[in-house]
Amino acid sequence: MNVEPHGISANREQLLHSLYEASELEHNLMCTYLYAAFSIKSGESEGLSAAETAAVERWRRVIIDIAIEEMGHLAAVWNITSAIGGAPRFGRGNFPIDPGYLPAGVVVKLSPFNLSTLQHFIFLERPTESAERDGDGFAAERPFLRAVNVQRLTPTAIDYATVGEFYISIGAGLRELVEQVGEAAAFCGDPALQLSPHELELNGVKPVICLKTALAAFDAIVAQGEGAPQHSTDSHFQKFSAVRDEYFELLARNPQFVPSLPAATNPVLRRPPRPEGRVWLEDMEASATVDLANAAYGLMLRLLGYSYSIKGPHAEKGLAVDLAIGLMQAVAPLAERATRLPAGPSNPACRAGMSFTTLRDAAGLPQGPGARRFFVERFSQFAAAATALNTSKDPRTTRASQQLTALAARASRGFEVTAASAAPPDAASVAAASVPTIPPAATSLPPSPAVSDGIETVPGQHLTLMFETRRCIHARFCVTGAPAVFLANVQGPWIHPDAMDTERLVDIAHACPSGAIRYQRADGRPNEAPPPVNLASIREAGPYAFRGDIQLEGLATGYRATLCRCGASKNKPFCDSSHHEANFTASGEPASTTVDMLPERAGPLNISPQINGPLQVRGNLEIISGTGRVVARVTSTRLCRCGGSQTKPFCDGSHSRIGFTSA
Repeated sequence: MNVEPHGISANREQLLHSLYEASELEHNLMCTYLYAAFSIKSGESEGLSAAETAAVERWRRVIIDIAIEEMGHLAAVWNITSAIGGAPRFGRGNFPIDPGYLPAGVVVKLSPFNLSTLQHFIFLERPTESAERDGDGFAAERPFLRAVNVQRLTPTAIDYATVGEFYISIGAGLRELVEQVGEAAAFCGDPALQLSPHELELNGVKPVICLKTALAAFDAIVAQGEGAPQHSTDSHFQKFSAVRDEYFELLARNPQFVPSLPAATNPVLRRPPRPEGRVWLEDMEASATVDLANAAYGLMLRLLGYSYSIKGPHAEKGLAVDLAIGLMQAVAPLAERATRLPAGPSNPACRAGMSFTTLRDAAGLPQGPGARRFFVERFSQFAAAATALNTSKDPRTTRASQQLTALAARASRGFEVTAASAAPPDAASVAAASVPTIPPAATSLPPSPAVSDGIETVPGQHLTLMFETRRCIHARFCVTGAPAVFLANVQGPWIHPDAMDTERLVDIAHACPSGAIRYQRADGRPNEAPPPVNLASIREAGPYAFRGDIQLEGLATGYRATLCRCGASKNKPFCDSSHHEANFTASGEPASTTVDMLPERAGPLNISPQINGPLQVRGNLEIISGTGRVVARVTSTRLCRCGGSQTKPFCDGSHSRIGFTSA
């Protein structure tokens, strides 16, 4: 059915109102797709044949990938909202969405994966000219119209047949606003508040600074899924249609084929005032599992909201986004576990399911110590609840517990670091920092070492040497370049700082790729400075060798570090040479990709090892091969550290497939 787009009044309030609905719509689609994916069976132990197991695993991956793309659409809408001066909308209504909140033809509810649900997804993602019908059981309660025929000051919802049509209408409203007030006035929001590839690597997450970039974001959303032309083989519509074709093939071979568990339709955690179309979860373990999943999902929204209050690039903005992503990785196993628990005695044939309950206000907290304390306290509560829930030692619950415990530690550490960096230093500390610490000259030989926190410190007359055992990869530049200073295979003191010319010894320290050897000068000469170009060298069948002003999980870590990329190190994120024992094979000469020169080549290099995932790197960085050839120049990237990526050195998501653990 071809429907002329309804016009959106060209005023900022009406545009914000429509963008809020767009964000809620993308948000709702993401949740419904995830719910269906979480209900899919996991292998032959749940009654599937080998061929069916392979198929449903592909379907799960397709649906989750589409949900992730919806997250990219959602972030794009948030960025446009911020660009025109609004505060992005992070909330939405609870499922099922009441009639009138969306057009009559857009029914949104949580439903397990089956043919009707799949057909509903195809209908929602259909191109404008498509004749696809909606899935059985997804018809609107009653037909209605939301549009009004008069212009009003109060924003009002419009009707649309397809999501693509909706975005066309919003785009037309943006064009009119630009014509009325000019582009600079229309896009008056601070672009530094938006999410960018510095924080989140998703298609669509690009800064919106003008009409062209806003319309490009809308076009990308439509082309990728909602309302994409039927010939677009990569659209959500075509991907869901391909799943439907394979579903029918498997049914033809086995009419008893059921790919999913009987998860509840629209589960709720309390007795609903309107029980129709809802399933009240009464089982205690199921309720506790869903409660934790919902709470983690709610905190994810708060963290994303918080990130929009911080001007980027900024370590705290990146931390908030990283923690939000980590929460979704904890939500997934909890949601899958819920579909394997009973709903309760009122629905004996039904399993539970995550309800994606939202708070009345999921808006971001104001940046500052109050928000940091809130987040740390909340993560601590989640870790405790997950530990208490894990009495059955179900693998999914265990995985979620480990993830939430690790996130709690990272939140505590990360927000402590960002709080310290945000606090203005007092005059005394500034004065102290400006004067180099000069250790007393050695009065006797051999020098007396001191060991603290795994770092051996040996004072000399002209400089003090520090050696950190856990970072050493035995590159042997020290014992071969300065054998009189670093004595190999001896009993007792083995580091003698005064046994070599100071400048030559400094050069030897700089050659240490792992940063295990560092120094502090006592002769008034400058200490080691950050390099002029941040580099990550890819060692053949070995680690990454970073050089830069390295901030590892927010902590200053020096200017040199070798980080594991084989996945086998027992000292993660540092390399411990386990790649030799693991027979790790990976080229040190990958193909070149992005090679455009960066405007800036130095500056802080923030490296955040993702829990059970890649190294998230933010900052100006040149990635080079073992022979020094430029592989890529980036300001944000995710580097594989599980050893399984097919696109090394970059992450391709293999860590999830192979079950990589970073513990």
